[in-house]
Amino acid sequence: MVENAEIVWRPSPVRVEASRLTALIRQMGASDYHDLYARSLADPAWFWDGLLSFLDIRFYRPYDTVLDISRGKAWADWCVGGTTNLYLNCIEKHWETETWNKPFIEWQGEDERTRRLSYTDFDAEVNRLAAALQGLGVGPGDVVGLYLPMIAEVYVAFFACAKVGAVNMPLFSGFGPSPIATRLNEGGAKVVIASDGTWRRGAASPMKATLDEACADAPSVEAVIVVNHMAGEVPVEMTSGRDHWWHDLVAGQTDSIATAELPAEAPLTLAFTSGTTGKPKGIIMTHVGFLTKVALDLDLMLDFGPNDCFFWLSDFGWMVGALTAVTPSFAGGRLLVAEGAPDRPRPDRFWQLIEDYKVTHFGMAPTAARGAMALGRELVDSHDLSSLKTMISGGEPATPDAWQWMFEVIGKKKLPIINITGGTEIGCSIVTGASVLPQKSCAFNGPSLGSGAAVFNEAGEPVAPGEVGELVMTQPSIGLTKSFWGPGGDERYLETYWQVYPDTWRHGDFASIDEDGFWFLLGRSDDTFKIGGKRTGPAEIEALVVATGKIAEVAVIGLPDERAGEVICIIAVPKEEYGGAGNADDLREALSAAVLSGMGRAYRPRHIYFVADLPRTRSMKIMRRLIRSVLLDQPTGDTSALSNPEALAHLEAVKGELD
Repeated sequence: MVENAEIVWRPSPVRVEASRLTALIRQMGASDYHDLYARSLADPAWFWDGLLSFLDIRFYRPYDTVLDISRGKAWADWCVGGTTNLYLNCIEKHWETETWNKPFIEWQGEDERTRRLSYTDFDAEVNRLAAALQGLGVGPGDVVGLYLPMIAEVYVAFFACAKVGAVNMPLFSGFGPSPIATRLNEGGAKVVIASDGTWRRGAASPMKATLDEACADAPSVEAVIVVNHMAGEVPVEMTSGRDHWWHDLVAGQTDSIATAELPAEAPLTLAFTSGTTGKPKGIIMTHVGFLTKVALDLDLMLDFGPNDCFFWLSDFGWMVGALTAVTPSFAGGRLLVAEGAPDRPRPDRFWQLIEDYKVTHFGMAPTAARGAMALGRELVDSHDLSSLKTMISGGEPATPDAWQWMFEVIGKKKLPIINITGGTEIGCSIVTGASVLPQKSCAFNGPSLGSGAAVFNEAGEPVAPGEVGELVMTQPSIGLTKSFWGPGGDERYLETYWQVYPDTWRHGDFASIDEDGFWFLLGRSDDTFKIGGKRTGPAEIEALVVATGKIAEVAVIGLPDERAGEVICIIAVPKEEYGGAGNADDLREALSAAVLSGMGRAYRPRHIYFVADLPRTRSMKIMRRLIRSVLLDQPTGDTSALSNPEALAHLEAVKGELD
């Protein structure tokens, strides 16, 4: 938490007046955002019913009851009796409007190939693939795996599944055979749509061969559809009777088929997220739930409209992929899709993309921001980024250095940075920001409407301003997962989220609220530790370490100690000029001094170790849980989401240094 932080940005009256969030507040009869939030908790059914109407969420058959919690908050039912489809709301509603002939997807590959699809073009491609899927026997409730890089086809596949009522299952494009096979089996996938390969930092990387190895252990897969993306750059073997080239399969298919009319809470996406132990959790997103939650938390809160362009560099295998599909399409705007690394083939690629495609809203994780910082602000200053309206930070707690760099260098102190925290299980956010509310560094400017967000102590009571506790949700959210997929899912779902506090969702994050009502996320509660009996999150200490200017990346964890209970351990990646064994002692001294100066003597780090890399997910989250497990010789649990599993070997090399 940034102590005594000051407000650094305020929206202009013009921005506030033009915002759709302001229009919602007025339509609901509230005086301001905070009044609407309070009323959303006092009468959730009134709020969600009004929001669905304001957003113009469309139904084939209207719902009878917007919210039914007769089975308890953990099992809330939404839009009971109603039927709808995501495709109806994101694509088909634009028929016969000026949006229909406007561009939807702008794609650029790492090899600098480009492609543009209008809403008309996109709809035709979706229909042809949907017809092909039906021809393979795919229908409502069938699971279709999506093992694709960031190319236009992954969005066509996502919406084609929705159109026929199938459940899409995103698979990280960097997965090896084992985690793919695990998810195919857990989901019971009937079909997989894959690419022959992708570009990774200038090198052609095969994907189909990896999938073939996974499918050998996944008997549920009856068909594989392959995109010829690499045009012969990687070898491809096709299994007769099972494998089909995408272009052959869609050739001659109709470009107009009926969209499946589905129960409002029919499953849309099956997304697996790693747990602390055991197998991955199968999170279920629904048509009405995911759509409404994303439209609220992104389209409204970010004030994204039909003339805007959305860009968030990520893999489709994670939740951000689905967010990028829904956010621009629901509003009738544009989506920029970029395959490959942000600094290939040129170090300024990221900024060139924003300039060339007139991006208005872009997302960046703090880790990615620090990576951009290392390349220098000159790359940013050399580009015209005047199209930008709003920046988004998510995936992990923001650190002051990254936040301030984004605010000053990218936004020139003129643009808000909307912090978002929530996750796959929530469908988007618990606490968030709004582009019409004031901003503090690293802060969330309020809880998400209808969430009932709070910060509890161990007794289940709200903490006082400035104190740290568990982030919880006291009201069910429309985007909340419908249990976990598969046998035993209900029990595991309740045990994971609903067992600590009565009738309350425990999210597993560590948070604080300052005296001005701004919220600060301090890391996963699994990552927290107690020093002198006081709970502490890693973010504050990590920020001090990075501020020395000597460290590229850092993870702070707590390790058990017989006398002190827990002690602080710093695992850091030194910048190149400060690395090397000969500099280790001086560097340790500098880092220790920085923590002592910033936090006090009680926080003197007991262990400081240097490694070449830290384990992280594809969305750039540093996996502190895994670091702790390796150093303590404990089971690591599910590691399939790691983008760099080799980093675990670096940790193995230093664990022998523990006292």
